[in-house]
Amino acid sequence: MKNRGKDIRSKKCFPDVESVQGIIQSSQTRDEKLLNICQLLKDAVPYYDWVGFYMAERGKHELVLGPYVGAPTEHVRISYGKGICGQAAEKRETIIVQDVSGQTNYLSCSIDVRSEIVVPVFKDNRFVAELDIDSHKLNPYSEEDKKYLELVCRHISVLF
Repeated sequence: MKNRGKDIRSKKCFPDVESVQGIIQSSQTRDEKLLNICQLLKDAVPYYDWVGFYMAERGKHELVLGPYVGAPTEHVRISYGKGICGQAAEKRETIIVQDVSGQTNYLSCSIDVRSEIVVPVFKDNRFVAELDIDSHKLNPYSEEDKKYLELVCRHISVLF
């Protein structure tokens, strides 16, 4: 088996940016594009168990669930500051939590979730959305994940 241990976090399992660009440049609707990017990431990275977008609701300090792949979630609206997603929206920065069990301000989507990474999306320096990824593994995210996902989010920003 190829992707074991440390290799599981190797950038080799990340989809190439050209695949993301191809989806972005397709004739699909924005939500279809975002859903396909979610599916691409989830299929390619073995420890990405839930991949989705939360959109910033203009004029409110609230996130609204957008396209996602993975188990259903009851968190369709999240106030800024609440949970990891709300904290990322409030701070306007990527947040990595390698073990969610130690978080007091955490919104649990599933008992299986062990870790989470949330990456903001900016359009013209304005926060417009975020990419949220949950994993059923402890400590799966590396600096490579952070850099790669931030690059993906920079490309995605043209959709907003």
